[in-house]
Amino acid sequence: MKKTSCCSVSRLQTNKAKESESIKVKQSANKIERDKLIFIPGGTFKMGTEDQEGFPADAEGPIREVKVDPFYIDACAVTNAEFKAFIEDTGYVTDAEKFGWTFVFHLLLSETTLLHASHAVANTPWWVVVEGAAWDHPEGPDSSIENRMDHPVVHVSWNDAVAYCNWAGKRLPTEAEWEYAARGGLEQKRYPWGNELMPEGKHVCNIWQGDFPMMNTKEDGYLATAPAKSFPPNGFGLYQTAGNVWEWCNDWFTDQPGQKGGNDNPNGPKLGVSRVTRGGSYLCHHSYCNRYRVAARSSNTPDSSTGNTGFRCVADPHIY
Repeated sequence: MKKTSCCSVSRLQTNKAKESESIKVKQSANKIERDKLIFIPGGTFKMGTEDQEGFPADAEGPIREVKVDPFYIDACAVTNAEFKAFIEDTGYVTDAEKFGWTFVFHLLLSETTLLHASHAVANTPWWVVVEGAAWDHPEGPDSSIENRMDHPVVHVSWNDAVAYCNWAGKRLPTEAEWEYAARGGLEQKRYPWGNELMPEGKHVCNIWQGDFPMMNTKEDGYLATAPAKSFPPNGFGLYQTAGNVWEWCNDWFTDQPGQKGGNDNPNGPKLGVSRVTRGGSYLCHHSYCNRYRVAARSSNTPDSSTGNTGFRCVADPHIY
């Protein structure tokens, strides 16, 4: 198995990066929709993995006992419909729109868009720089989200996710909160539902089937994103914490276990270059990047956006 990620690509890997503007967005009161939040009672759990399927270079281990306080978390990733409401209320402009481009997976592009696009990342040629692609035009100017309002929003940077959270009265989860919730009450299982990828031979997450990166058989029903509430939820009621889209966390990424913030409500190092992403995406495949495991980690720079990265929010109990 290759110890690289098919799922992550950064603006820093191109010659098209530039400094993004600081987050500026108004806060709107009473935006929290309680019926979309799951209460997580908090507790102590075994975080991380030393599974032979893992990536030691990602610092998935060592396994450590971690305590998290109670919190609320969205049942599913923020959808296009929800993000559209935020844009319409605030006039916010995403990083992808400010830069004028973002990364799209090559098989999702029309012939016209692909003809005029740039393969800017040498080691991952399946990622294409597409001018005019953004959250509302996920595959370029000739695409739309009209029939995907219940899908997770993509092409959102960490900056964009934080802006949405500020507007909605929520925040991004810490990496520890995300993993605790994603496990759904199970201890040290490989996936949110157990240790078998396909229990009883059934697909229960949206990942790649076939020959990556050229042929996806779509045995799970999807080439790209699936609706945010596809497939059964985990034991806490969370949908798709494995596959579909990577989800931003608040923490700066570190590959040094000692810098992750201790065992009591850890929130990562104080400084860093990239922010943590968790959960894997529709591009993950066992032959290349099996980071759809619940303990798997990746990261990206705060201004980077891709067609397979979204987010979900959390809220603190005191809001009630």
